Amino acid sequence: MKKNRTITRRDFLRGTAYTAFAAALGPSLSGETKAEEKVKVVLIRDENAIDQQGNINQRVVQKMLDQGVCQLLGVENPVQAWKKLIKPNDIVGIKSNVWFYLPTPEELESAIVKRVMEAGVPKKNIGIDDRGVLNNPIFKSSTALINVRPLRTHHWSGIGGCIKNYCMFVPAYLLPLHYHSDSCSPLASIWGKAIVKGKTRLNILSLIRTQFYNRGAHHFDRRFVSEYKGLLIGQDPVALDAVGARLLQLQRTAHFGEDKPLDNPPTHIFAADEKYKLGVSDLRRINIVKLGWAEGTLL
Repeated sequence: MKKNRTITRRDFLRGTAYTAFAAALGPSLSGETKAEEKVKVVLIRDENAIDQQGNINQRVVQKMLDQGVCQLLGVENPVQAWKKLIKPNDIVGIKSNVWFYLPTPEELESAIVKRVMEAGVPKKNIGIDDRGVLNNPIFKSSTALINVRPLRTHHWSGIGGCIKNYCMFVPAYLLPLHYHSDSCSPLASIWGKAIVKGKTRLNILSLIRTQFYNRGAHHFDRRFVSEYKGLLIGQDPVALDAVGARLLQLQRTAHFGEDKPLDNPPTHIFAADEKYKLGVSDLRRINIVKLGWAEGTLL
């Protein structure tokens, strides 16, 4: 049996990281690593998440969210599951993403708000925002954050995932100066700022639609969008992004017949683990629990 291999930042710099991702992912799901050493993430898909007209089905998204969170926390009732995450006296900021071409689906935002309110939080203490979080009273006084955004490739950071979604918690003029170097490897340092530190209760990558390839800043092409119809849910943002990076690579390979290199590799995922100790990037230590529709899962 081939010896398991740890994926390193050097792999990315050599351009071989996705090969390493592929080599590490298979054994990581075999149960060879002790369960207590693994980080749990939940992948749930439903073929009815998008209807024949291209609309996202609110009812299906709510069901996917409920089943995913219940599986993650080991609770049968979704309201009870959310009560393990959120307290009635919390002030809850839902950090969304408003990128025009592929924003966080409103249906998913509404599903989250519904469960947060059912956990006892009044609507006046819940906010949804992206670019305005630094000036939003809910986020400035928040005690709990829910981090939710679509998974896509990104010109500067390789992928746009959970880690990068908190970049709006620093002033925009500081981003190029302090956070764009080395393929945005310092991004995880934002998670140590007082406005967010220790507040994130749940991370959700929307895989309902993913963008698996792009070229240049803000590039979008519908040919490179997959209707994957899924959610990836967990409490470790680094683990979610590591799995997300692997999925995008597999989607590129399925589309092009080979992996197409990105403008920049997602080195920030490894930096988040190795330097900033935010979570786990080693796919061998991530347990992906798969629920629902299995066709075309790839992972």
